[in-house]
Amino acid sequence: MRQALLSALCALGLSAAALAEPALTVESIFPLQDKHVHASSIVECPNGDLLACWFHGSGERTANDVVVQGARKKNGAEAWGPVFLMADTPGLPDCNPVLFVDSQERLWLFWAAVVANGWEHALLKYRRAEAYEVDGPPQWSWQDVIILIPGDELPAAIERGFNELGAQEGCWGTYAPPYEEMLVEAAKDPVKRQKGWMTRIHPLVLPTGRILLPLYSDGFNLSLIAISDDAGDTWRASLPIVGYGPTQPSLVLKKDDTIVAYLRDEGNPPQRVQFATSGDGGESWSTAIDIDIPNPSSSLEVIALNDGRWLMVGNDTDEGRHRLTACLSDDEGTSWKWKRQIEPADAAGKSFGYPSLIQARDGRIHITYSRTTDTGATIAHASFDVDWVVQGR
Repeated sequence: MRQALLSALCALGLSAAALAEPALTVESIFPLQDKHVHASSIVECPNGDLLACWFHGSGERTANDVVVQGARKKNGAEAWGPVFLMADTPGLPDCNPVLFVDSQERLWLFWAAVVANGWEHALLKYRRAEAYEVDGPPQWSWQDVIILIPGDELPAAIERGFNELGAQEGCWGTYAPPYEEMLVEAAKDPVKRQKGWMTRIHPLVLPTGRILLPLYSDGFNLSLIAISDDAGDTWRASLPIVGYGPTQPSLVLKKDDTIVAYLRDEGNPPQRVQFATSGDGGESWSTAIDIDIPNPSSSLEVIALNDGRWLMVGNDTDEGRHRLTACLSDDEGTSWKWKRQIEPADAAGKSFGYPSLIQARDGRIHITYSRTTDTGATIAHASFDVDWVVQGR
């Protein structure tokens, strides 16, 4: 059949390129190096430039030389430009940066500055710039710390959620306090519940203009959402997303205005992508439950495409980050009918993880992710048309 179609095209004076499969391109933003480079984020600027960032240093939370770096790929350019500094809190690790362009076309950089080398002590910081379509780093005009103040409703909501889920067996010994009780007690401490909330995934903007910034805590091993109804001037905390290890939420809006959170699974095996929903604009959430997609305790991201389909990118393996896969749904996540590997399984010591995912205005998909080999690490940039996923079914 394909040969007949080729013949028909030739008869019409068309080339075989008309049947060419939509291409996947993969490139490194910078050469392989011996530093730890991880947790990237990507946005498209209003002028069509791509801007990416990641953290860079000799480790993660225990390495005080960790900074946020960035690079730009100018609209129409063949390669990424030079690496530049995006943020550095002297003496503290700066981790998990997230880029966001708001409705006023201001650029935001959110990240976690890790105090006392513990994730549970992280400060949520941000920078903002109006001038960022320039050579080199954005020209930051404002910087601050976001302090969320979850109230007494936090421990009550955590206890309610665990009661609904029921205790998991095998986590704790007879003489140790149950996991659920420990988290409820920790949530009663106003100091513990006001710190340690970290970014990882792009914000979601609702049709009302409300900004939902997904956050998670390694101290509580659960997630919540920072909510702003005034274009980011002030932020408040949602009720938590309760479950057994639901972290790093990625938010997507259904046509009926239900918000879906897909989450990394840091609970007991078998580890699967976790799923929770909100019917009130992100204020409160259902408990997080597993769906039938493997997740080896690894970050993922889901977005709604311009045509209404949803795209998920993550590690769909039971163990390890040696495969990075794009999954496509045409029924708002009820099923994922098309899957295609961006980075295939490889036994040569390769790891591909923490994808950051956008659809550009021209419809093309762009992803940045951590790419580690036996000889070094980099941040990779992959790009493809959605049809590339469909044709790989």
